[in-house]
Amino acid sequence: MMLLRRGQALQSLRCLSISTAWSESEEMLRNSVRRFADEVIRPKVLEMDTKQKLDEHVLKGLFDQGLLGIEVAEEYGGSEFGFCSSLLAIEEIARVDPSVAVLVDVQNTLVNAIFSKYGNSEQKEEWLSKLSSESVGAFCLTEPTVSSDAFSLKTRADKDEIGNFLINGTKTWVSNALEAEVFLVLATVDPNLEHRGVTCFIIPRDAHGLKIGQPEAKLGIRASSTCSLTLTDVRLSSSHILGGVGNGYDLAIETLGHSRLGVAALMLGLAQGALDCTLKYVHDKYQYDPSLNSFKGVQFQVAQMATELEALRSFIYTTARKKMNGHHITDQAAKCKLFAAQVAERLASSSVELHGGVGFTSAYPAEKFYRDAKIGAVYAGSNNMMKNIIAKHLLHETSSLNKHRHH
Repeated sequence: MMLLRRGQALQSLRCLSISTAWSESEEMLRNSVRRFADEVIRPKVLEMDTKQKLDEHVLKGLFDQGLLGIEVAEEYGGSEFGFCSSLLAIEEIARVDPSVAVLVDVQNTLVNAIFSKYGNSEQKEEWLSKLSSESVGAFCLTEPTVSSDAFSLKTRADKDEIGNFLINGTKTWVSNALEAEVFLVLATVDPNLEHRGVTCFIIPRDAHGLKIGQPEAKLGIRASSTCSLTLTDVRLSSSHILGGVGNGYDLAIETLGHSRLGVAALMLGLAQGALDCTLKYVHDKYQYDPSLNSFKGVQFQVAQMATELEALRSFIYTTARKKMNGHHITDQAAKCKLFAAQVAERLASSSVELHGGVGFTSAYPAEKFYRDAKIGAVYAGSNNMMKNIIAKHLLHETSSLNKHRHH
């Protein structure tokens, strides 16, 4: 089964209206990914969660189906679909296993997006071709003492006497670390320049001085590898700089703003999965206990779950359409991620409750969805950070409006 044939994928049309209706190519992708997730990923979910490791056949399948190069140009082996297609793929995979969806999200909305926009022709030729066909990538911003504050990075990139850079520092919470063949590492070339010294470096896995730590033992999304990265005198030429010296901050802020829609789509898929398994359980249980399905309380809860889910889906894809049309969406993406994290957690919790005692066991998927859901409140910016971004935009708009009125 081939989902996306490289070089043959339809070019996604640039959206002319803000609509959540799917184009023909998007609908084709969505249906194909759903089949792949059900047939290939679903049988491996429990095993991957128990072993806390991504199954190598699942990873190979993601490459074979073109799902790790969705927006990459055809000339580099990608499918050249649009941004909404990436979100659809993330959502459909998260409906079955959010852990696998993390890898698809990071690869498409962060790593590939950065290479596609900021890479020069040589970097694109070397890395986008690999990322579309065989190599996983990782994005490294967070540090042990400064979290994700790009103004205060401790990782240094010091220039030596012949023009190479020596990278020293530690990165934490690196998603895809175990599988990654290339790491995009943010380091500062001069702390005195603050964020204007931040630079993005391309570091191959086999670089001398790069060490990947042991995977974190996590509450949820256990099959998604999360490790620290230690960099000790990693020597790089200037050809490993992505986007130019001092442009790392702008690169990170812009890309992270857009990639939050990927996290929102992941939470949307998780919430859909929680509702799906709840409806199946209630329906199956009804065969033996007709009273359960007729309880008004049960009906009201699943109706509420479905309503919140549809509102979230509309919000996410409407915002995605705006991005594809060139609109500024930083605050909208933050709202989507915040709302998605809240909805996913509520729906996953309701799913456990509607399953009763068995929902608290690993025999049913509700338990795993509940554990996985919590990552939405902390991953790629906490809920409070999202509220901070939203509030800043609101206050800025209010201030601008007041100034305009006074004039």
